[in-house]
Amino acid sequence: MKIAVCVSHVPDTAAKINIAGDGKGIDQTGVTYVVNPYDEFAIEETLKTKEKLGGETVAISLGGEANKETLRKALAMGIDSAVLLKDESYRDSLSVAKALAEEIKTQNAELVFFGKQSVDFDNSVVGQMTAELLGYNCISVVVDFKLEGNKVIAEREIEGGKEVVETLLPAIITAQKGLNEPRYASLKGIMSAKKKVIEEKPAAAATNFVDAVTMKRPAPKQAGKIVGTDATAVPELIRLLHEEAKVI
Repeated sequence: MKIAVCVSHVPDTAAKINIAGDGKGIDQTGVTYVVNPYDEFAIEETLKTKEKLGGETVAISLGGEANKETLRKALAMGIDSAVLLKDESYRDSLSVAKALAEEIKTQNAELVFFGKQSVDFDNSVVGQMTAELLGYNCISVVVDFKLEGNKVIAEREIEGGKEVVETLLPAIITAQKGLNEPRYASLKGIMSAKKKVIEEKPAAAATNFVDAVTMKRPAPKQAGKIVGTDATAVPELIRLLHEEAKVI
C-alpha cells in the first residue's frame, strides 16, 4: 500500500511577523520556517501505519526551494521518499488542493494524511478539497486512527465532544493534536535523509479564485481601566459595561 503525507513549510509560531511592503504578504526577512506543527502528527501517523501494516511512504510539499528543509525532516523521521511540487507563487486553498491531488493520483496513494490546518493561513480546507477532487473518502480533525483491512475507523473532534466514524479506502485523514506524539529524528535517520533524493516536479497549473487584497495588523488593545477595588465599584462597572462596552 502507498501512503502519502502532505506537508507545509510555515513560519515558526514564535517568529515576529511583519507585513511586506506590498501589504499582501509577510516580510520574510529573519523569519524562521518549520514543518507545519499539525503536519508532524500526520507524519507520525503515516510512519505508525507503515510500521504496523507495511507499505511505502512518500511526503509531498508544494512550494519553493526552502520547502526541501521540511521534506528533509520528514525523511529524517522515517518517510521513504519525497516530492517537491515547485511553485513560488501565491496559491489559494483550491489551487493547492488541485496540485496535491494530481500528485497523489500519480503516486497511486490509497491513504493520505494531512495536518488539519496550516498555522499560516488557517483555512482548514485543503485536505477536504483534495479528497473531493480525487473522489476519496475523508475524515477530518482525527484524534485516533485504526486501519483494519480496507476499513478506516477514526475518532474525530466535534463541538462539545468526539465521534467515532468508519469509512473505506481510498481515504484522506486530517490530523489533530492528540492523535499521537511525533517522534524525534534519530541521528541515523538524519544521516540517511541526506542521501535520499527529493524529486522535483513543476506543480500542476491552477487558477486562484481567492486573492489576498491587503494584510494589516489588528488594532492595538485599549488601555485597561480600574473603577475601584471593592464592592462600591460595582454600580460604576455595570454602567460602563452597559454604556461604553455595550455588552449588557
